[in-house]
Amino acid sequence: MNCPLQTPENAQVLLDYCSRQLAPGSAEILERHIAMCGACREFAGTQRAVWQAMDAWEAAPVPADFDSRLYKRIEAESSWWELLMRPLREVTMRRAVPAMAMAALLVATGFVLERPGISPAPPATGGGDRAQVEQVQLEQVEDALDTMDVLAEFSRQVRADVPESKL
Repeated sequence: MNCPLQTPENAQVLLDYCSRQLAPGSAEILERHIAMCGACREFAGTQRAVWQAMDAWEAAPVPADFDSRLYKRIEAESSWWELLMRPLREVTMRRAVPAMAMAALLVATGFVLERPGISPAPPATGGGDRAQVEQVQLEQVEDALDTMDVLAEFSRQVRADVPESKL
Protein backbone atom coordinates (compact mmCIF):
# COMPACT_ATOMS: atom_id res chain seq x y z
CA MET A 1 0.00 0.00 0.00
CA ASN A 2 1.22 3.51 -0.83
CA CYS A 3 1.54 5.85 2.13
CA PRO A 4 -1.63 8.01 2.34
CA LEU A 5 0.39 11.01 3.46
CA GLN A 6 2.58 10.76 0.36
CA THR A 7 -0.27 10.40 -2.16
CA PRO A 8 -3.01 13.01 -2.11
CA GLU A 9 -5.57 10.57 -3.56
CA ASN A 10 -5.26 8.32 -0.46
CA ALA A 11 -5.20 11.10 2.17
CA GLN A 12 -8.99 10.87 2.54
CA VAL A 13 -8.63 7.18 3.43
CA LEU A 14 -6.50 8.07 6.46
CA LEU A 15 -9.00 10.73 7.57
CA ASP A 16 -11.90 8.28 7.18
CA TYR A 17 -10.00 5.76 9.28
CA CYS A 18 -9.44 8.27 12.06
CA SER A 19 -13.12 9.30 12.07
CA ARG A 20 -14.18 5.62 12.15
CA GLN A 21 -15.93 5.81 8.77
CA LEU A 22 -13.69 3.38 6.88
CA ALA A 23 -14.97 -0.10 5.94
CA PRO A 24 -13.61 -2.90 8.22
CA GLY A 25 -11.61 -4.64 5.43
CA SER A 26 -9.88 -1.41 4.38
CA ALA A 27 -9.31 -0.47 8.02
CA GLU A 28 -7.29 -3.66 8.61
CA ILE A 29 -5.04 -2.95 5.63
CA LEU A 30 -4.50 0.62 6.79
CA GLU A 31 -3.76 -0.52 10.37
CA ARG A 32 -0.95 -2.75 9.05
CA HIS A 33 0.45 0.24 7.15
CA ILE A 34 0.17 2.49 10.24
CA ALA A 35 2.11 -0.11 12.27
CA MET A 36 5.02 0.21 9.84
CA CYS A 37 4.84 3.94 8.93
CA GLY A 38 5.82 6.38 11.70
CA ALA A 39 4.36 9.46 9.96
CA CYS A 40 0.94 7.82 9.52
CA ARG A 41 1.07 6.49 13.11
CA GLU A 42 1.72 10.01 14.45
CA PHE A 43 -1.01 11.51 12.25
CA ALA A 44 -3.53 8.84 13.29
CA GLY A 45 -2.64 9.35 16.98
CA THR A 46 -3.23 13.11 16.82
CA GLN A 47 -6.47 12.62 14.91
CA ARG A 48 -7.72 10.10 17.50
CA ALA A 49 -6.93 12.62 20.25
CA VAL A 50 -8.96 15.27 18.40
CA TRP A 51 -11.89 12.90 17.90
CA GLN A 52 -11.81 11.81 21.54
CA ALA A 53 -11.80 15.46 22.68
CA MET A 54 -14.74 16.20 20.40
CA ASP A 55 -16.65 13.18 21.72
CA ALA A 56 -16.04 14.25 25.32
CA TRP A 57 -17.05 17.90 24.74
CA GLU A 58 -20.52 18.94 25.85
CA ALA A 59 -22.08 22.22 24.87
CA ALA A 60 -23.29 24.52 27.61
CA PRO A 61 -27.08 24.69 27.93
CA VAL A 62 -28.75 27.64 26.22
CA PRO A 63 -30.39 30.03 28.74
CA ALA A 64 -34.14 30.55 28.52
CA ASP A 65 -33.81 34.28 27.82
CA PHE A 66 -31.19 33.85 25.10
CA ASP A 67 -33.44 35.05 22.26
CA SER A 68 -34.62 38.18 24.03
CA ARG A 69 -31.06 39.12 25.05
CA LEU A 70 -29.85 38.53 21.51
CA TYR A 71 -32.53 40.76 19.99
CA LYS A 72 -31.81 43.51 22.53
CA ARG A 73 -28.13 43.33 21.67
CA ILE A 74 -28.82 43.49 17.95
CA GLU A 75 -31.10 46.47 18.49
CA ALA A 76 -28.48 48.20 20.64
CA GLU A 77 -25.80 47.78 17.97
CA SER A 78 -27.48 49.99 15.37
CA SER A 79 -25.44 51.79 12.76
CA TRP A 80 -24.63 55.46 13.19
CA TRP A 81 -27.05 56.29 10.38
CA GLU A 82 -29.95 54.55 12.13
CA LEU A 83 -29.12 56.31 15.39
CA LEU A 84 -29.11 59.64 13.57
CA MET A 85 -32.33 59.01 11.68
CA ARG A 86 -34.41 57.46 14.50
CA PRO A 87 -35.62 60.79 16.01
CA LEU A 88 -36.24 62.25 12.57
CA ARG A 89 -38.23 59.19 11.52
CA GLU A 90 -40.63 59.58 14.45
CA VAL A 91 -41.20 63.27 13.73
CA THR A 92 -41.51 62.70 10.00
CA MET A 93 -44.22 60.10 10.30
CA ARG A 94 -46.43 62.17 12.58
CA ARG A 95 -46.02 65.76 11.45
CA ALA A 96 -44.06 66.21 8.30
CA VAL A 97 -45.92 63.91 5.92
CA PRO A 98 -49.18 65.91 5.97
CA ALA A 99 -47.24 69.19 5.88
CA MET A 100 -45.12 67.99 2.96
CA ALA A 101 -48.23 66.85 1.09
CA MET A 102 -49.80 70.24 1.61
CA ALA A 103 -46.65 72.02 0.43
CA ALA A 104 -46.42 69.83 -2.66
CA LEU A 105 -50.04 70.56 -3.49
CA LEU A 106 -49.48 74.30 -3.09
CA VAL A 107 -46.43 74.22 -5.35
CA ALA A 108 -48.32 72.19 -7.95
CA THR A 109 -51.25 74.60 -7.76
CA GLY A 110 -48.87 77.52 -8.23
CA PHE A 111 -47.43 75.97 -11.36
CA VAL A 112 -50.87 75.25 -12.74
CA LEU A 113 -52.07 78.78 -12.05
CA GLU A 114 -48.91 80.36 -13.41
CA ARG A 115 -48.72 78.20 -16.53
CA PRO A 116 -52.11 76.71 -17.19
CA GLY A 117 -50.88 74.72 -20.15
CA ILE A 118 -51.77 74.99 -23.80
CA SER A 119 -54.66 77.27 -24.29
CA PRO A 120 -57.37 76.17 -26.69
CA ALA A 121 -57.28 77.37 -30.24
CA PRO A 122 -58.96 80.73 -30.63
CA PRO A 123 -62.48 80.45 -31.90
CA ALA A 124 -63.39 81.72 -35.31
CA THR A 125 -65.37 84.56 -33.73
CA GLY A 126 -63.35 87.32 -32.11
CA GLY A 127 -65.25 88.01 -28.84
CA GLY A 128 -65.60 84.72 -26.88
CA ASP A 129 -61.98 83.66 -26.26
CA ARG A 130 -61.40 85.86 -23.20
CA ALA A 131 -64.51 84.56 -21.46
CA GLN A 132 -63.43 80.97 -22.15
CA VAL A 133 -59.91 81.53 -20.75
CA GLU A 134 -61.32 83.17 -17.60
CA GLN A 135 -63.75 80.28 -17.20
CA VAL A 136 -60.92 77.69 -17.42
CA GLN A 137 -58.74 79.55 -14.92
CA LEU A 138 -61.62 79.99 -12.46
CA GLU A 139 -62.35 76.25 -12.59
CA GLN A 140 -58.69 75.47 -11.93
CA VAL A 141 -58.64 77.81 -8.94
CA GLU A 142 -61.82 76.23 -7.60
CA ASP A 143 -60.35 72.73 -7.96
CA ALA A 144 -57.15 73.81 -6.22
CA LEU A 145 -59.08 75.35 -3.32
CA ASP A 146 -61.22 72.21 -2.96
CA THR A 147 -58.08 70.09 -2.86
CA MET A 148 -56.54 72.37 -0.23
CA ASP A 149 -59.70 72.02 1.90
CA VAL A 150 -59.46 68.23 1.68
CA LEU A 151 -55.80 68.30 2.74
CA ALA A 152 -56.54 70.67 5.61
CA GLU A 153 -59.26 68.31 6.85
CA PHE A 154 -56.86 65.39 6.53
CA SER A 155 -54.25 67.28 8.54
CA ARG A 156 -56.79 68.04 11.29
CA GLN A 157 -57.77 64.37 11.49
CA VAL A 158 -54.15 63.29 11.77
CA ARG A 159 -53.55 65.76 14.60
CA ALA A 160 -56.69 64.54 16.36
CA ASP A 161 -55.53 60.89 16.11
CA VAL A 162 -52.06 61.56 17.55
CA PRO A 163 -51.97 62.19 21.33
CA GLU A 164 -50.57 65.52 22.50
CA SER A 165 -47.60 63.83 24.19
CA LYS A 166 -46.41 62.51 20.79
CA LEU A 167 -46.59 65.92 19.06
